[in-house]
Amino acid sequence: MNSTVNKRYALAAILVALALVVPALRADDDAIVDKVRQRLNNDPDVKGSRLSIEAKDGVVTLKGTVTEERFKSKADKLTRRVAGVKNVVNQLTVEVSKPPR
Repeated sequence: MNSTVNKRYALAAILVALALVVPALRADDDAIVDKVRQRLNNDPDVKGSRLSIEAKDGVVTLKGTVTEERFKSKADKLTRRVAGVKNVVNQLTVEVSKPPR
């Protein structure tokens, strides 16, 4: 019986710890998104691009369009330099503008 009680206390302690950690991870991801957005908006090459930024457990996903391949690469590099970013999933596409007729 004592073993069952100890297991229940251990399980309760784990659940409490998870309840405290999960919101902290979400707050960290939100802070990372804010920092990445600020860094990209401050860059003259990437600024003005149509970007979506998401983070989950430090993995940042970039979506949207840029006007040149080098801007896609630059956005990736700038994102990787943000504190807390563990990896970048770069799903940016290059939107080539059509010449006027």
